[in-house]
Amino acid sequence: MRARLHSGARVYGTMIAAISPWWPSAAKGAGLDFAFIDTEHTPQDRAQLAWMCQLYAKNDVVPIVRIPSPDPYQAAMVLDGGAQGIIAPYIESPAQVREIVGAVKYRPLKGQKLHAALTGETPLEPELAEYLGKRGDNNVAIVNIESVPALEALDEIVTIEGLDAVLIGPHDLSCSLGIPEQYTHPRYIEAVETIITKARAAGLGAGNHIAYANGMEQEIAWAKLGANLIVHGMDISAFRNGMRQDIDAIKAALSEDTSGDDLKNINI
Repeated sequence: MRARLHSGARVYGTMIAAISPWWPSAAKGAGLDFAFIDTEHTPQDRAQLAWMCQLYAKNDVVPIVRIPSPDPYQAAMVLDGGAQGIIAPYIESPAQVREIVGAVKYRPLKGQKLHAALTGETPLEPELAEYLGKRGDNNVAIVNIESVPALEALDEIVTIEGLDAVLIGPHDLSCSLGIPEQYTHPRYIEAVETIITKARAAGLGAGNHIAYANGMEQEIAWAKLGANLIVHGMDISAFRNGMRQDIDAIKAALSEDTSGDDLKNINI
């Protein structure tokens, strides 16, 4: 997956919030390349997360976990449980990105030696560099870009060695811009285009999590612009929307009222 992101090839996945042993095989059957398992906004304990990651991997669906905060120790913990990649939320500085890269690509190195390696202060010994490369080269490091400060720091963020992709958090980004949930607002569109363009120019993967906020037309438009980390919707929304459509069709065929609450986006 890492090589495909850097090459510009598209990879397809969805956000997973629900815990079930049936989801991994369903994700494989749906043609997904990866599962974006969220732990920032959804409650999951360490043991549950570990078996989820193991099951997705066994089904050839890459388990990518969004950790609760941009904490390198949380990143290392979920990798120990079987995750093959990390999404770090609400990144706003290059220093935060380096810490995440250190946890994902230099594991199990920690402390002063890791800091010296990340800053270039002290190069790694050749034997250690080879060892760490074998252990962490296939791990995927992704950061959420979802605020104005992150946009302002983007030029430096995309140059950090070891970072593989950036993923836009549309809800948080729209709020940071002062235009909450206005996903067709010119300033939001400009911000998304800037993030995708700069990331792809730097050889990184780029994506925008479309949780049915704009529909597939906008998702396809971003992909044509260069977005290649395709995170389509989420499990809860897919169930709700599909079930609502089916139930309404049955009710209509039975001459029953199909009016009700409008479907609203789930923002997580």
